[in-house]
Amino acid sequence: MMLAVENIHTFYGLSHILFDVSLKVDEGRVVCLLGRNGAGKTTTFKSIMGLNPPSQGVIRFDGTDVTNTPPYQLARKGMGWVPDDRRIFADLTVAENLEIAERKGTEGEQWDKQKVYDLFPALKDLDGRKGGLLSGGEQKMLAIARALMTNPRFLLLDEPTEGLAPVLVKSLGQRIKKLKEVGLTVLLAEQNVKFTLNLSDYGYIIDNGRICYQGAVRELIDNEEVKRICGI
Repeated sequence: MMLAVENIHTFYGLSHILFDVSLKVDEGRVVCLLGRNGAGKTTTFKSIMGLNPPSQGVIRFDGTDVTNTPPYQLARKGMGWVPDDRRIFADLTVAENLEIAERKGTEGEQWDKQKVYDLFPALKDLDGRKGGLLSGGEQKMLAIARALMTNPRFLLLDEPTEGLAPVLVKSLGQRIKKLKEVGLTVLLAEQNVKFTLNLSDYGYIIDNGRICYQGAVRELIDNEEVKRICGI
C-alpha cells in the first residue's frame, strides 16, 4: 500500500472541514476522489501533503507515519502534488520552471526535461516562454511536468481538467494513462466524473467532508446515489 489515510479530521481555524476521512491507494493504481466543488477534495490533499495537517487521525506513506510531516520532506520521500491552481512561476520560462524542480529519484527510470517533453510535446515548443504567458491548458501541462521532475513515486492530481477545453481534457486523459503504464501511483481529485472513472481502478466519493461511498469503478457507475451526489 502506497498511501493510507486513517480517520482524519481537519479544520480551517474553528471550521471542521473533514470528518473521519479514510482512504487507501495501492501501489501502481489510479484511485479517484470524486465530489462536488467544496466537498472536501482539496482539503484532503492539503492534509496529505502537510499543508493543512489533520488534528486527528493518521496518514501513512509507504508504511511510514507521515502525519504533520512538512511538504518538502514528503517531496523527498517521493510524493508529488499538482495543485488545482497550478502555482507555476509566472516570471520563469517553461524550461526554468522544470529545472528548478528537478530532483533525482531513488529507483527506476528517471524523469528529466526530455522525458516530460516527450509526454507533453507542446511544452517543448514553449521552452523559452514565460509561464505567465501560457494558456490555462499549457499551464496545467507545465504543472504536471514540473511535479514529474521531482521524480515522485506517488502523484496527487487536484482537479487537472478544471477550465480545460474538451479536446485538452481528452489529451490530458491519454497522458495520465501513460503515467499509469509506467507504474506511477496516482490519487486523482476531480469533479469531471466520466473523465475520472475512465482512468481509475477504484474510487471514493466525498460529500460535506465525509467519505460516503467507495468501490470499484463499475460499482460507482451503477450506483444511483453516487450519480445523484456527483451530478452524473
